[in-house]
Amino acid sequence: MRWLTLYTRSRQVPASLAAVVMGAVALWVLTRDGGEKTGDPRLPVLCLAAGAMAASVGLSGQDLALDRTAAIRWVPRRAAHVLLASAVVDAVLLTVPALSRNMASAAFVVRDSAGLMGLAALGASLSGGQYAWTLPFSWLALSFFAPPPTSPQMQVATWMLLPPGTAAGTWTALVLAVAGTAAYAVAGPRR
Repeated sequence: MRWLTLYTRSRQVPASLAAVVMGAVALWVLTRDGGEKTGDPRLPVLCLAAGAMAASVGLSGQDLALDRTAAIRWVPRRAAHVLLASAVVDAVLLTVPALSRNMASAAFVVRDSAGLMGLAALGASLSGGQYAWTLPFSWLALSFFAPPPTSPQMQVATWMLLPPGTAAGTWTALVLAVAGTAAYAVAGPRR
C-alpha cells in the first residue's frame, strides 16, 4: 500500500482533490438561491472543466525519465489514473445538491467529465503534464463563445453544452474520452 501513497503524492492527488472540492463548493454557493427552475448548463460545465484541469496536473510525475524506466507496466496504471480522476470529479459534483437537483443530470455530468478528462489526457500526451489543462480550457472557451449549435459541426464544437440525450454531444465526448485515455496510456506524458 506504500506505493499507492507515494504514487498519489507524486501525482499531486491531494491538491487536485482539494481544487475539485473547492470548485464544487463554489458551484453550490453560486446556485443556492433555492429556485426550482433548470439552470444554464454553462455553470456546471465550468465546474467540470475546472475539475478536469485540476486533475490534469497529476498526469505527469516529478521525473519523466524515472517514470519511463520503472519496471512496472504503465499502460494500465495511466488508463486507471484518467478513469479514476473522471470518476472522482463525477462523484464530487454529483454530491452538490444544487447541481443534481436543478442544473445537470447524472448523464450530463458523466458525459462531460469523461470527455474533458479525455481532452486533458490527450493534452498531457501531446504537450506534457504541465500543459495538459490547455485543451479542456480551449474547448471550453470555444463552447462558451461559439454561435448556437444549428449545424452538426457546431454541435460537435459545443458538445459540452448540449443536453445529455444529444447524439453529437455523446459521441464527441466518447471519442475524446477513448482517444485521450488511449493516447495517454500508451504514450504517457510528453517530455
